[in-house]
Amino acid sequence: MTAARLNLTEKLLAKACGRDAPKPGDIVIIEPDVVLSHDNSAAIADIFAQLPHERVKYPERLAITLDHAAPPPTPKHAQNHARIRAFVAAQGIRNFFDVGRGICHQVLCEEGIIGPGMSLLGADSHSPHYGWLGAFGAGIGRSEVAALWATGSLWLRVPETLRISLSGRLAPGVSAKDLAIQLIGDLGADGASYMAVEFDGAGIAALSADARGALVNMMAEMGVKNAGIAPDASTWRWLEAALKRSRPADHQQRLEFFRENAVYADADARYARQLELDLSSVEPMVSCPHTVENAQPLSAVAQTPVDVGFIGTCTNGRLEDLAAAAEVVRGKRLKRRLIVVPASSLVLRDALAAGYVAALLDAGATFGTPGCGPCMGNHMGVLAPGEVCISSANRNFRGRMGQPDAEIYLASPAVVAASCVAGALTHPAELIKERA
Repeated sequence: MTAARLNLTEKLLAKACGRDAPKPGDIVIIEPDVVLSHDNSAAIADIFAQLPHERVKYPERLAITLDHAAPPPTPKHAQNHARIRAFVAAQGIRNFFDVGRGICHQVLCEEGIIGPGMSLLGADSHSPHYGWLGAFGAGIGRSEVAALWATGSLWLRVPETLRISLSGRLAPGVSAKDLAIQLIGDLGADGASYMAVEFDGAGIAALSADARGALVNMMAEMGVKNAGIAPDASTWRWLEAALKRSRPADHQQRLEFFRENAVYADADARYARQLELDLSSVEPMVSCPHTVENAQPLSAVAQTPVDVGFIGTCTNGRLEDLAAAAEVVRGKRLKRRLIVVPASSLVLRDALAAGYVAALLDAGATFGTPGCGPCMGNHMGVLAPGEVCISSANRNFRGRMGQPDAEIYLASPAVVAASCVAGALTHPAELIKERA
């Protein structure tokens, strides 16, 4: 369908807009396969009500998840949820996930709503997340989502692409979160503004599905339009397992659909910029207050006192993240509060079965309902003035967790757990070594 020399993003947009060879700078009109919104759906519905369209054009393409303030912390939030449920019922929207199912970006992947070769536009800035599956995902505003509800299509500019080729493998105790923080620190918060980022290279094979999700998700903090990794054997294994759980009756057909629709960059694809990075050179990293790009090696800020830790969000609330935290705290007691919020109900179920929840509870951690939790400062762990939080989230802007007079450090789940055991920023290897 497409001409030669197209990269992954250009291939995906060619499918979405029906053109053979879109190039950077072109304006294309796409019909996304999925249109995402969450707790902001009521506000979007207010905008939609001002348009001359009474019905959503493609209700089967909408996916709405209640995750940002779930369960609702105030009557106002509860009313917001009630309005969304009414809209969902009135418009016949099937892909609706109520309080407790989890974070939109995790749930839509688990449910097989989005997959390789597909496109998604969403009213959430971390919508590039779906690129880890080899899909196109981009965040847009509420007005644009309302227009999509009405018309089914939207224009966008084809981005230039930054190619990052990975080699080697991460050292023990180093995670994709560390890699992401290092990249954002090196390139800056606007280092890929309105660009696509494409990860490839032999090092990709050494990154788990959960690690790829964390890496691509964090690229939103570098200003990307979208980011992506082409599907490989690990992608297909994860999808097959997820689909068997979420849609057992047609999982094989859905998997075949994804295989048939997957796209891959041409061998001679064009890139605006290319970087190479050896994963073995990455060390544990921390984003210091109050910007993600304020990145430092953990060794440079170790022993900074903390008051509370948070493990969760669409970046680091998955099973691998809870496993890493449980390994650190097993047999120890926390010196500081630790809030754990799984990214989805399935992650929570698997963490229970694996004993990770018990290990964290035994250490003194507290668990929240699957969802976004305190990430954006709504509830379930907002900070007090002067408190220092070590978080596995994706943002540490002043006031991000509800209190402008607090400080937020970002790190991997293992570093968060270790810091809550020690009471200060700590390398997890130190605690595991003590136990050995």
